[in-house]
Amino acid sequence: MDILLVDGYNIIGAWPELKALKDHDLAAARDRLIERMAEYQAFSGYRVIVVFDAYYVQGTAKKYKNHQVEVIFTSKNETADERIEKMAISLSNRKTQIHVATSDYTEQWAIFGQGALRKSARELLNEMSSIEKGIEKKVKTIQEKKPVSKIPISDEMAEIFEKWRRGHK
Repeated sequence: MDILLVDGYNIIGAWPELKALKDHDLAAARDRLIERMAEYQAFSGYRVIVVFDAYYVQGTAKKYKNHQVEVIFTSKNETADERIEKMAISLSNRKTQIHVATSDYTEQWAIFGQGALRKSARELLNEMSSIEKGIEKKVKTIQEKKPVSKIPISDEMAEIFEKWRRGHK
């Protein structure tokens, strides 16, 4: 199993779309990141966990699911980096590969030490672009395929069947 741990505010600060949104509405930027990570999860099959620092959100640590993506807000005295490092250790096993999305250089080295692989914010953004193109292509293919009748029938016969279906003789 592959797990992607995402440093939420680090990615928001690095992706142009999210950075611009953050300047007006931080909650909307978080929601948009979670939506995009849901697309990533659905397409890649990875389990995705997005971690946000409690610094921007008042209250205690929270954990919930949004679009099947796990979202964690750290406790007041814990950074996202610290939580991600702990999770990289606790989730790692022989059957699980941990990937961490962050552009924080110090965090990247700490993650390497835990045996996790890193994805920079830019790499994740490029991967998301490829995924979105793949999704568009699949949708287009599905839309272009017309359902085919299993038994070819004439228009006249189809009209008779339609009348029967509606209860007319």
